[in-house]
Amino acid sequence: MHLGQDSGDLTGEGGKRRPRRRASRAAGPGGAPAGHPPDAAGTPGAAAASGASGSAPGASGAPGVPTAASGVPTAEAARAPRPRDAAPGEAGTPPPGTQAGPAPAGPPEGSAPSGPPPGMQTGPAPKGSAPSGSPSAPAPSGPPSAPAPRPRFARPLTTGALIGWTALSVILPGAAHLRAGRRRVGYILLGAFGVLLLLGLVAGIALGNNTGLAARDGVLGLGAGLAGLGALGWFLLVLASYITLGPSRLSGTGQIVSGIAIGTLCVTVMAPFALAASTVLTIKQTANDIFPSGPQDDPAAPTFKPEDPWDGRDRINFLLIGGDGAGNREGIRTDSMNVASIHIKTGNTVMFSLPRNLQHVRFPPTSPLAKQFPNGFMRELPNGGLLNEVWQYAEDHPEVMGRKHQGPRALMDAIGYTLNLKIDYYALINMYGFAHLVDAIGGLKIKVEHDVKYGGSFGTAGTIKAGYQTLSGEEALWYGRSRVGSDDFSRMARQRCVIGAFAQQATPAVVLTNFTKIAGVAKRMAQTNIPRDMLEHLTDLALKVKDARITSLQFVPPEFYTGSPDWQKIRAASAKALRQSTQPRRNSLAGRGTATPGATGTSPTPALSAPARPTASKSPTANKSAQSLDELCGL
Repeated sequence: MHLGQDSGDLTGEGGKRRPRRRASRAAGPGGAPAGHPPDAAGTPGAAAASGASGSAPGASGAPGVPTAASGVPTAEAARAPRPRDAAPGEAGTPPPGTQAGPAPAGPPEGSAPSGPPPGMQTGPAPKGSAPSGSPSAPAPSGPPSAPAPRPRFARPLTTGALIGWTALSVILPGAAHLRAGRRRVGYILLGAFGVLLLLGLVAGIALGNNTGLAARDGVLGLGAGLAGLGALGWFLLVLASYITLGPSRLSGTGQIVSGIAIGTLCVTVMAPFALAASTVLTIKQTANDIFPSGPQDDPAAPTFKPEDPWDGRDRINFLLIGGDGAGNREGIRTDSMNVASIHIKTGNTVMFSLPRNLQHVRFPPTSPLAKQFPNGFMRELPNGGLLNEVWQYAEDHPEVMGRKHQGPRALMDAIGYTLNLKIDYYALINMYGFAHLVDAIGGLKIKVEHDVKYGGSFGTAGTIKAGYQTLSGEEALWYGRSRVGSDDFSRMARQRCVIGAFAQQATPAVVLTNFTKIAGVAKRMAQTNIPRDMLEHLTDLALKVKDARITSLQFVPPEFYTGSPDWQKIRAASAKALRQSTQPRRNSLAGRGTATPGATGTSPTPALSAPARPTASKSPTANKSAQSLDELCGL
């Protein structure tokens, strides 16, 4: 036997290095592979014990290798790295102090027979291990390498879990991708969602500081487009999240159930975006239909300047008209006429109610009707010439007005001249359309002072009971129009309560919730000369008015006689009400006084002589000075 051939030397014949064989992963005691019986000396590997003591590294007596008393290397020696292999030609060179010689052919006499130690099971070696008695593979030089980590896989998703993770992605985009192990895509989706939330917060703050921006035509179009993109984006997000989670690994039934659930989820997610886009488009179309955007037929209409929408004034005046355009009547009869004078800075508002039977109103010198009726509207008719006939007269006589459709301008001139105010804009709504508006916002809550019968001359249609009531559209219409047991002035008082209740209860949330119904009614029943570009500024002003103080003054007997009105007295009361509306609250906000030329919101006009006034007959409704609508109507 060649020296070193069976001694565990790594070099073969001719000094060539033999390849090492990787030891089995499962090692027995002392580093020997499992299933290999130790040699006679008790050391792992027979060759290591029986070879030349100088040729096997780690042999007993080798320098630096601790051994037990029997010459067996200790566990620390087995785990310690082996010294460098001998160079070719140096094989068999014993270390200093050792005796060279041939290896013994077998165990010495008197030694225990070769075999496994007591307590160790014998049997066939594990598959892949060296057979018993063969030389064991030498341990590799250097520290042992760590075993390769086993791949870890997530537990497969059930049908419910897959649907749940997909649904979570709707409110937390990227969650499904993170669950599926696609971290990069998941983090990108989460980041994009965070940016969208930040942009939404910034937009909300901007709109909160300037709500009127939302009324711009371009902003409305942008909002509808973003809502459409949001619907498409969330649909694709749900679909991508579902596919990423691997529905193909589910059973056939699981795939069907999850597919139906995810399809329903897609529709549910897209529905709010579609509703938002539809609402915004309806708002845009309604605003463009009601508010004129081009040049108007009225040459006296104020010119709108975006840089100065209020034309440098601190008060703006609107004429609110309730028209009675019944099927059995030609044209429109303006039965309800109220002027809302709004202080721009505070939003405090004074509402002036003018009776429909105010006779022989005057017109400003610039109006064509001033030449037609120099002594008052139809002064030659002792019982004619009512205020609610002015609109239709101008519509029926375009040759007098100089052009067609000048009914609104004629009425605005007459009322503005009467109150010594400049009426800037008007808004007319059909009375029957108003009933639909009340139904659209869910009814009106009103304090009814006395039972109000309605229908015919004797109130056979029904009765609105006294107390706090929530009136439907039809009931609110009858409440403001019924003449049973009352007069026109009582109707005026009830009408201003209806208008005040509508202004307070038609909150932005209520209007947006029912906007489709409101828009449909408004497009059919509303008419105005407010320019489309001014809607942005009116929106902010309307929010001020809602939280401000609203007072009301009506010109009814016995304080104001409608048959032969005292125009100076009407003007004085109007000016006083305007002054007091911006002062601290008082129980009585207006009374008799002298008109102040050039007062806030007024325009100086020639003084009107008051004709002799007949003795006013008693009216069932006593007039009150301008008071808060909360006090008058129990709002």
